[in-house]
Amino acid sequence: MSWRPNSVAVHPIVLLGVVDHFNRVSKHTKKRAVGILLGQTSRGVVSCTNSFAVPFEEDAKDTSVWFLDHNFLENMMEMTRKVNAREQIVGWYSTGPKIRPSDLDINELLRNYCANPVLVVVDPDPKELGLPTEAYFSVEEPKEATVQRTFVHVPAVIDASEAEEVGVGHLLRDVKESSISTLTSEVTSKLSALKSLMMRLQELKEYLMKVADGELEVNNEIMYNMQDIFNLLPSFNTKVLVDSFASKTNDAMLVLYLSSLIRSIIALHNLVDNKLLMRDSEREVAEEAGVVEPKETKEGKDVEMKDESKENEAENK
Repeated sequence: MSWRPNSVAVHPIVLLGVVDHFNRVSKHTKKRAVGILLGQTSRGVVSCTNSFAVPFEEDAKDTSVWFLDHNFLENMMEMTRKVNAREQIVGWYSTGPKIRPSDLDINELLRNYCANPVLVVVDPDPKELGLPTEAYFSVEEPKEATVQRTFVHVPAVIDASEAEEVGVGHLLRDVKESSISTLTSEVTSKLSALKSLMMRLQELKEYLMKVADGELEVNNEIMYNMQDIFNLLPSFNTKVLVDSFASKTNDAMLVLYLSSLIRSIIALHNLVDNKLLMRDSEREVAEEAGVVEPKETKEGKDVEMKDESKENEAENK
C-alpha cells in the first residue's frame, strides 16, 4: 500500500505568495499561476511553509499542451537550500480554481523532485464562504488490467506559527477599512461564520437525503464523522446552561443600559455647558455693541441702590 498523507497544512505566507503570483501573471486573464510548495512532512501531515513561482505556459485550446520550466525550478531549489536546508519540495500549487486533466502529467513531472507530491488548488477570488484551498494526492488505481493514476481529495487546513499570526494580524489591521467600526466587523465575522455553518449543514442534509433515497451508498466513515460532530454539540436543555446564558445576557444588557445612561447624561451636561457659553458670548457681543450695560457696571449700581435703601431705613427708625 502506497503512502498517503492524512492532511495538508497551508501556511499564510504561502497563500500570500500565491495571490501575489496570480495578480502579477494571471489577473484579468484565463491563465493560471503554477508554483512549487516547500515544507516538511511529519506524521502524515504535509506542512507547506513556503513557495516560489515557476514559469508556466498552457495552450488555451488544448490543455494537454503545456510547458513548465524545470531548469528554473532546479536553480531556485539550489538557491533555496543555501538559505534554508530544512525546506524541501512537498508539492505544487495551482490557481485552477479546479483541477484539470493536464494536472496528472504535471504531477508526474514533479515526482522527479518529490516522491509523493501534493497538489494544492488555491482560488484567489473565492465566490463562496470557506477555505479557498483544496488539496489532492495522486494514487494508483487498477482499471481494465492496467494501473492508472488519479487524484484523491486530502483534507486541507490553514496553519500558522506564532510569528505568522502576529504578522497576519498587523496586515489585517493595516488593510481594515477605517469607516467600519469594531462592532460591525465582529458582527460581520459572526454572520459569515453562521453562513458557513449553514452551508455545511445543508451539505450534510443533502447527503443524507440522497442516501435515504438510494442515490448514494452508505459511507461508514462519513457517518462516523457526522456522529462525532453531533456528539460534540452541547445540550441546551440543561438548567445550569440556561441559567448561565440568562445571567450572561442580563450582565451584558446591564452594561449596555449603564453605558447608554452615562452617554445621555454626558450629552445633557455638554448641552447645558454649550448653552451657558452661548449666552456669555452673546452678552459680550451685545456689550461691545453698546446694546446693554456692562455686567460689572450693572452690579455696581445694584450695590449702591441696596446701600441707599438701608440708609433710608435707618433714618426712618
